[in-house]
Amino acid sequence: MLTILLSSPRVAPGLLTWQAWSALHAASRVLVSSGAHPLIPALQTAGVEPVVVDAPADAGPLAEFLSSSAGDGPVVWLAPQGCVVDPALLAGLSVPYQVLDGSHDLPGAHLLDLVSIMDTLRVSCPWDREQTHSSLLRYLLEEAYEAVETIEAGDLAALREEIGDVMFQAFFHARIAAERPLQEGGFTIDDVADTLAAKLVRRHPHVFGSVSVSSAADVNANWEEIKKAERAAKAAGSAAGADKPSVLDSVPFSQPALSLAAQLQRRAQRAGITVPTDGADSIGDALMGLVARAREAGLDPELELRAAARRFADSVRERERSAGSAE
Repeated sequence: MLTILLSSPRVAPGLLTWQAWSALHAASRVLVSSGAHPLIPALQTAGVEPVVVDAPADAGPLAEFLSSSAGDGPVVWLAPQGCVVDPALLAGLSVPYQVLDGSHDLPGAHLLDLVSIMDTLRVSCPWDREQTHSSLLRYLLEEAYEAVETIEAGDLAALREEIGDVMFQAFFHARIAAERPLQEGGFTIDDVADTLAAKLVRRHPHVFGSVSVSSAADVNANWEEIKKAERAAKAAGSAAGADKPSVLDSVPFSQPALSLAAQLQRRAQRAGITVPTDGADSIGDALMGLVARAREAGLDPELELRAAARRFADSVRERERSAGSAE
């Protein structure tokens, strides 16, 4: 019996499944194509001495090599870490075999690959080396809008790639921040993850705590109260003489104007301040009134305008096609 043992480079060497260790200890020979395989020290510590062999890399010759090496007793082929077995290899085996996953990645483990790639790019790519938080701003916005585009278009296949592009920006900014000392505001991607995890747990006491809710509205109400307490805590810890905390604190004024208007109105509503929907003295005031009307109707003004813009674009294209066919 030939066992093809697969393992993940993202799992610490030696953390193999019980089935994997059983196969290794029961094998008459354990074959490996490189003396630098990360699992070798762990195997040797456990009393398993792999044999380094000069095995072909291609599926066809490798299948022939493994078939001839199987012999009479059980043999384990320790595949290179992270490799996926080529179906051509399995089709070419002339002996009984099994493919055994010796270690499994936890969900999210592949993000470790991104950390490593980002570190390499920051050091080895001339363009990546020169980037700063400021120089990357345009790309952060562009990638976010491209992800929005795929969602609006219903292109879920493209969304997979666009979300990755947005994620890359987060990894890039964290990598740049990691170059600063902690006392100068530096942080790592792990700090980002820790901060986000703590915030999610803190803001979901109905999931991770003892708070009971009966609807999404209850969740939203709790969310707002928690955020209010967080702002008060930040204000208490700020330097003496700082401005009095405002309900508008943390509103990003760099966002699109309609989104900004809607968020400002939502925050103002928490303070009991409403925006009139009529009696505007300027176009800007009139737009603020339209935003208020949209919010009263439970609509997002940004999405409503985007939908109207798409309808307008479709209308323009239809007229262009009609004019072209009439010529």
